[in-house]
Amino acid sequence: MNQQQSFSKFKRLQEVLIFSLLGEIPTIAFGPKLRNLIYRLVFAQIGHSVYIQNGVEFINAACIEINNGVHIFKGVRIDARGHKNNRICLEKGVAIERNVDIGCLENTCIHIAQDTFIGPGVCIAGPGNIKIGRRCLIAAHSGIFANSHTFANPSQYIADQGVTCQGIVIEDDCWLGHGVTVLDGITIGKGSVIGAGAVVNKDIPPFSIAVGVPAKVIRKRVGNQQLEEVTS
Repeated sequence: MNQQQSFSKFKRLQEVLIFSLLGEIPTIAFGPKLRNLIYRLVFAQIGHSVYIQNGVEFINAACIEINNGVHIFKGVRIDARGHKNNRICLEKGVAIERNVDIGCLENTCIHIAQDTFIGPGVCIAGPGNIKIGRRCLIAAHSGIFANSHTFANPSQYIADQGVTCQGIVIEDDCWLGHGVTVLDGITIGKGSVIGAGAVVNKDIPPFSIAVGVPAKVIRKRVGNQQLEEVTS
């Protein structure tokens, strides 16, 4: 076993011990304050006034950056394992509601920008890179999936044919309604609104309102919050 592998195993053991001892301490027993203090030993970065509720799972914390004022609630799972170059960054003021699952695979960067809200039960998954802009609102049970299975060969199991990963960009000030699905390779332009239950499989221009399966732009947002019909 080489020196790098030994160090990696030591860091993982340290991480497991810290999370096991502190991860379930309830709020009323000063759990968030203790976590904010001690978790600094294993995270790539952890800022001030970070609130991490009990029952949050982190894996490969050395690749996770949490900035000032981030709130992470019970049942969240943030998994950066898979490669030493993985990176998950939560910028200042990000709020991650209950039971959100954020996961890399390898060579993945997931970046959630300042003051964005991620609602309960959302799934954000690599291995493609994912960038979510500032002050976005991602409603409950939405899915952002930066990967797609290859299935061209009918004589081979789909699970054995590999995946493609182009990445996803959701620009600043977007609102995704309840149960929206965003597929790999998609950019949602700044200030766009995606209606509940939509499946986004094509790029959405800035300041658009899109609904349906697949999502289709039906209106444009214009000055003073007026709406402009889109002619097909």
